[in-house]
Amino acid sequence: MWGPLACFTRPELKVERASYDLITPSAAENLLSAIFWKPEIRYQVTEIHLLKPVQFTRLSRNELKSRQMPDRGPLYITRDHTPRSSLILQDVEYIIKANVELQPHATEGPGKYVGIFTERVQTGRSYHSPFLGLREFPAFFAPPTPEDYARTLPVTQDLGRMLLRMRFDEDPQGTFTFRKFGPDGGRTVRGRATPLFFHASLENGVLHVPER
Repeated sequence: MWGPLACFTRPELKVERASYDLITPSAAENLLSAIFWKPEIRYQVTEIHLLKPVQFTRLSRNELKSRQMPDRGPLYITRDHTPRSSLILQDVEYIIKANVELQPHATEGPGKYVGIFTERVQTGRSYHSPFLGLREFPAFFAPPTPEDYARTLPVTQDLGRMLLRMRFDEDPQGTFTFRKFGPDGGRTVRGRATPLFFHASLENGVLHVPER
């Protein structure tokens, strides 16, 4: 995966948007899902290889002040906006390694899904345009080569606490709605969204991601 700009926002910084030094596992999973998604599988990112030095730049832009809600009419940024400065990454490139985890309602073996994913990467197809943190930052992708792995930077660095993924739990009193899939298909449920974190560190240019 590579692109000219990226922003993987730190949740602890509320007013001004600031990116992590590296793509987060949750963002990497979303990139893979943009290429190939099925409710029968989930991607478990295991490694992220850093291929280009970490570079930051600042970007100022207008963002919506209000949150879009299902029961609210359209929002117009010309009427409801605020200027924000963002600290973002530029000229990023990563190799993402992941396993395919079958969900309880899966009816096929993992080989079928891996084959479909591999074919889509080789032909450059995706369900929707993958992006690097923000939708205006497009991501480009291709199968990695041995030469790409050889470009992994020999960097060892403590990255501190990093977002692993969001966990969604069904709860009738919850404040979020999301789609839950099972043997009978998908349904919309209410629930809670809980962020999960881990202590991240680069070891010779590789971020090793814990399974849980």
